[in-house]
Amino acid sequence: MSDPPLPPSPPSPLSHRVPDLGALELLVAVARLGSLGRAAREVGITQPAASSRIRSMERQLGVALVERSPRGSRLTGEGALVTDWAVRVLEAAEAFDAGAQALRDRRDSRLRVAASMTIAEYLLPGWLVALRERLPGTAVSLHAGNSATVAGRVLAGEADLGFVEGLDVPPGLDAATVAHDRLAVVTAPTHPWARRRAPVPAAELAATPLILRERGSGTRQVLEAELGGLADPLLELASTTAVKSAAVSGAGVAVLSELAVTEELAGRRLVRVEVAGVTLRRSLRAVWPRGQRPGGPARELLGLTRG
Repeated sequence: MSDPPLPPSPPSPLSHRVPDLGALELLVAVARLGSLGRAAREVGITQPAASSRIRSMERQLGVALVERSPRGSRLTGEGALVTDWAVRVLEAAEAFDAGAQALRDRRDSRLRVAASMTIAEYLLPGWLVALRERLPGTAVSLHAGNSATVAGRVLAGEADLGFVEGLDVPPGLDAATVAHDRLAVVTAPTHPWARRRAPVPAAELAATPLILRERGSGTRQVLEAELGGLADPLLELASTTAVKSAAVSGAGVAVLSELAVTEELAGRRLVRVEVAGVTLRRSLRAVWPRGQRPGGPARELLGLTRG
């Protein structure tokens, strides 16, 4: 019994059967100029390189395309037909390039930023004003949330650049430090701690129910790490402004960024409470997906934060 016939070999990829765009541009130039040398100069290559490219294209297609003579170069009948097809291919390639450029322009004209609350309220506005002066046509959208939410949006591709406040760089992200910050323990002037002369021990602060941001915030993460744990919050609020307002009203002791309470401390609406044995310092970071360096407006914004 004879072996069954072998299946036909699959066709080679299209890229192996169709000349590249550079070769097609050269052929069209030869047809228009009537000279291989002038065509070579137009496309920016030497005449020997142009001759080699034409020969390679003829071998690839299996037909003669150009006849060479002392008076110049002219197309064969097959070459004229191939040139007509080449013109259409090049027109399609130009349309492709124009469309891709339009996509790049659309990408580069918008910027999606996610930022933790402190950065969004007290640092980002100045950076965005500077960005608008540098790139006036850029439309910026901002999502403010806690640091964990920011990291999630960046990882999900929902933000081009993020800003977080925690102790460490979130997994899956690269980062650059853009500023340093210190947390302040504050309370209203009527609170008993406002009249204490000696610093509050760290253990007492840890055991005191505080007005805090929700879990996932960079402020709370730093505080928990410094104190080794916290009592259940007196109030748990979702924004820096809400925490500050509760403290000003006399509800209790709060922990906030120094950036957030500068005016309240200067106006004595809040009093700073010194705490013994802790520094409560942290780095503020820009973050982006690991291995994907920011480009376009995101790169410009990142440069502004560090300059």
